[in-house]
Amino acid sequence: MTLSHAEWLGLLVDREIASRANKRFQTRMRAARLRHVGAVPEDVDYRTARHLDKSLFQQLLTGKRIRDRRNLIITGPCGVGKTWLACALGHQACRDNATVLYKRATRLFSELELAHADGRYPRLFRSLTNADVLIIDDWGPDRLTASQRSDLMEIVEDRYGRGSTLITSQLPVDAWHEIIGDPTFADAILDRIVHNSYRLVLDGQSMRKTQAESIDGNGLN
Repeated sequence: MTLSHAEWLGLLVDREIASRANKRFQTRMRAARLRHVGAVPEDVDYRTARHLDKSLFQQLLTGKRIRDRRNLIITGPCGVGKTWLACALGHQACRDNATVLYKRATRLFSELELAHADGRYPRLFRSLTNADVLIIDDWGPDRLTASQRSDLMEIVEDRYGRGSTLITSQLPVDAWHEIIGDPTFADAILDRIVHNSYRLVLDGQSMRKTQAESIDGNGLN
């Protein structure tokens, strides 16, 4: 079938729009630095016995949490797929044109310490507070130092009402007060993180005992 000039031009425009959208998505994914870049919502395993609330998780995929600037806390024992699920949500956020930044908790605090020393702190702080979605992975169990408490307070205070923070942890939320240490800081930090958050509480044995990690390193889903 021969296309008219208008139809041919329309196809070219559609192809260019799709190409530019894909390039913007790839740019957001690179900037996000997700630990599991291949984690996608379509591959989430709802069948495993870890009590993943399918209805809630699918609601979280709609992006309403991000638009409402609400937080998400994913807790559960080692090996139940907390990080993978967080990355799948980050991947979906990138699809939805949101800016995402992934940080493992221990590395985050190390970067903050170095940034204070070499003058990069303002730049790092802006990147952490300006992201639409900040993922802090594997929070705890080490007790925070005074400097770490102060940095975390600054971050959650600046992000409050401006962005969505996603935290994963092996420890239940009730134990976070002790990890933060200072009662005044703990109350202030947790008030800004917990009170407006969704929660996914996972359970069960490590999935590593029942399924091998995929060849490309995508991890547990």
